[in-house]
Amino acid sequence: MSEPIRLLLVEDHMMVRQGLVALLSSSDDMEVVGSVGDGLEGVEAFRKHRPDVTLVDLQLPKLSGVETIKRVRAEFPEARFIVLTTFDGEEDIYRALQAGARAYLLKGMPLDELLTTIHAVHKGKLHIPAPVAEKLAQRVSGQELTARELSVLERIVAGRSNKDISADLFISEATVKTHINNLLGKLGVADRTHAATVAIQRGLVSHR
Repeated sequence: MSEPIRLLLVEDHMMVRQGLVALLSSSDDMEVVGSVGDGLEGVEAFRKHRPDVTLVDLQLPKLSGVETIKRVRAEFPEARFIVLTTFDGEEDIYRALQAGARAYLLKGMPLDELLTTIHAVHKGKLHIPAPVAEKLAQRVSGQELTARELSVLERIVAGRSNKDISADLFISEATVKTHINNLLGKLGVADRTHAATVAIQRGLVSHR
């Protein structure tokens, strides 16, 4: 019999983490070698255990899932990550895959899909479910927002007026309006409110 696949879980919700440990430990060909609750612990646990596959959430305390992946892969380029999250905005997916994740799963997927994905990633394959791939295609085909447009969008989401944004960014109100018109066009929306909603849905701007 071959060696079990050694897994590390990085998930801040204890109940979810415990449930995953129980589910995965019940599989004969898998072994959970560590489970931690924040990104910094995740990096340390990886160094300690050197797992075959790491399951990581995106929203983590101390260090985000994307930053956790980047930090580990800077030291261990062959590290294999599966993102397991509730966030399905195309920007979230894009950032995670760009950081080096090999799979992106939404919490609540059937257990057999999770096990199949772990086996695929362990063999060095990418595994992107169809709904996630569609979102990613939208991200890739969409027009990129410039850094300044993103700065303006963040302030729109925060409820700042054009005058406030002008003061924040040291630009004229006319320039603010130009940026807003450009980003409305790129997002395919008609007004600021819709822009804010789309920005949050797509993961362009974090909103807590």
